Amino acid sequence: MRTLQHAAKTFWSELADFCQGAVVPREIAESVAAILADVRQRGDEAVSYYAAKFDGAKLRGRDFRLSPAETAAASRRLPAGEKRALAAAHKSIERFHRKGFPAAWMARNPHGAAVGEKFDPIRRVGLYVPGGEVPLVSTVLMTATLAKIAGCPQIAVFTPSNASGKVADGILAALQLVGVDEIYRVGGVQAIAAMAFGTDTVPAVDKIFGPGNAYVCEAKRQVFGVVGVDSLPGPSEVMIIADETANISFAAADLLAQAEHGSGREKIYLVATSAEILRAITCEIRTQLQLISRSAKSLRVLEEGFLSVEVKSLAEAAAVANYVAPEHLELLVAESAARRLTDTITTAGAIMIGNHTPTALGDFTAGPSHVLPTGRAGRFFSGLRVADFMRRTSIIRYDRASVKKAEPVVAAFAAMEKLDAHGRSVRIRTS
Repeated sequence: MRTLQHAAKTFWSELADFCQGAVVPREIAESVAAILADVRQRGDEAVSYYAAKFDGAKLRGRDFRLSPAETAAASRRLPAGEKRALAAAHKSIERFHRKGFPAAWMARNPHGAAVGEKFDPIRRVGLYVPGGEVPLVSTVLMTATLAKIAGCPQIAVFTPSNASGKVADGILAALQLVGVDEIYRVGGVQAIAAMAFGTDTVPAVDKIFGPGNAYVCEAKRQVFGVVGVDSLPGPSEVMIIADETANISFAAADLLAQAEHGSGREKIYLVATSAEILRAITCEIRTQLQLISRSAKSLRVLEEGFLSVEVKSLAEAAAVANYVAPEHLELLVAESAARRLTDTITTAGAIMIGNHTPTALGDFTAGPSHVLPTGRAGRFFSGLRVADFMRRTSIIRYDRASVKKAEPVVAAFAAMEKLDAHGRSVRIRTS
C-alpha cells in the first residue's frame, strides 16, 4: 500500500503516475482490436469461438438467445427473499430516475420564431451485464430500468454464461422483473462486437450501455462511432476522504468492499487529514481482510491499486478528488465539511455523504444508477440516467415576420463566412 504526502514537491507527478495505470495497456488494446475485427468478418462463428475460448461454453448461433421458458424457470428458482430484494431495489431505482425524465418544451426566440426541443427513445439499445464469477444482478436494474422508463422499443441484454451455457438465476429473474426478454448468453469483447456490427442471429444496436472489465471497456472505446456508447465504466474505483470524525471500521469495510471485485485493476484511494487516520484505517483493513471470502483477490487489489494520501486540509483533499475524478466518493467528514466538499468536488461519479452511507447502498438500492465513469472519465462523463437512452432533437419554426427580423443577422454571417447562398436562402423569403 503506497502513501503520498500532498505537501511533497513530487506529489502531483506521482499521483498522475498512479492514475496513469488506468490507461489501457497496449496488449489489451491489440487483443480487443483483433477480436472485434474477427467478429465483424466471421459473425456468429467468431462469437462461438470466443465464447468457447474464454467461457468454456460450446454455443452455436441459434443457442445465443435464451428462451422465455429459461428466463421464467430461473425466476421461479430464485429464493423469495432475493425476489423481494430485487423488487425493492427496482422501486427505488425507478422512483429516482422518473424524476429525471427530460421534458419537451417550446418557446419564442428574439425573432418571434418558435423554438424548442423534443426527446425520443433510442430505437435499439444493447445492455452489457457482467457475469461469470461475479454476476452483477444489480446492473440489470441499473440499466434496463432506465431503458424501460425512456421507452426504448428494443432492449437487448448480453451477459456471459458458464461452461454449461447457464446464466445466473438472479440476472434472469431481474430481467423478467423489468420486462426484458431479448437476452443473449454472450459476454466479453465478442458481445460488444456483436452489438456493434451485428451477426446473422444478433441485430446490431444503436447504443451500448453498461460496465465491464478492462477488455469490455476498451471494446466500447474502439466501436464508438460505429455505435454510441454510454461512457467507459471499467474496473471499480472508490475514494474515501476522512477526517477525525470518520468511523475507522466503516472506512476500512468500504475500501474492502470495492477491492473485492478482484480483477486486479481496481483503484482504491484513501485521503485523510492526518497520518494517524491513515495508519488507523490501514491497520483496520488488514484486520478485516481476514473476515471476507475474497480476501486473496482483494489483497492483490490492495497491493497494486491502493493509494493513501495525507493532506493538511479538506481543501487539498477536494483538489485531489477533482483530479482523480473517482467513480465513487465517500465523505467521512464532519457535516459542515461534507456540505462544502459536495459543492467543491465536481468530477465524482457519485458522492456518498456521512458515516452511514457506504458505497454498497449506491451499488444496489439507493436509486441512482451505479453505472459511473472510471479512469478519470468523470472529468467529462456523468453517471447513467434516463436521458442517455433518449435522443434530443431541436425544433425550429419561423413565419414570414420572424424570418424578416432574422435576415440581417444571417446576411452578416453569410458575408463573414463567404456563403452567399446561405444569405440568399433567407433573403428570398423576405421579398
